[in-house]
Amino acid sequence: MMGSRCKDCGYTTFPPRADCPQCLSGNFGFKEYNGKGKIYTYTTISAAPTGFEDIAPYTAAVVELDEGGRLMAWVGDTIPLNELKIGIPVQVVPRIFDDSPEIKVYYTIEKPGATWKKAPPPHLG
Repeated sequence: MMGSRCKDCGYTTFPPRADCPQCLSGNFGFKEYNGKGKIYTYTTISAAPTGFEDIAPYTAAVVELDEGGRLMAWVGDTIPLNELKIGIPVQVVPRIFDDSPEIKVYYTIEKPGATWKKAPPPHLG
C-alpha cells in the first residue's frame, strides 16, 4: 500500500496526493504503508449498487490508518460480524481479482497479522 509524505512538513496521507493538506506544499514523495489501523465506522449494505448485486448483503468499513489517512474496505473472512466494533485494531489487506484481464485491486480488513494475497472476488453475503 502506497501513500504519500510531504517532504517539507512530514504529513502523511493515504491515498497518495500531489499536495499537502497541512502546509500546502507540492513537495511530496511516496510512502509505503503497513496497513494497520482501527475501524472508524462500518455499515452493512443490503441494496447494492450496480455490479455488486450478486454479493449483497455485504459489510464495509472505514479504517483510520495508524500512519495517517482513511480508506474504505470490505470486511474479510477473519472477522466475524458479531465481533465487529468501532475502534478494534485491523489489518488492511490489498487483494487482486484473479478473474479479470485487467489488474483490479480492492481491500479487505482482517484480524491483525493478515497478509497480501491474490484472491477470487469476495463472497461477502
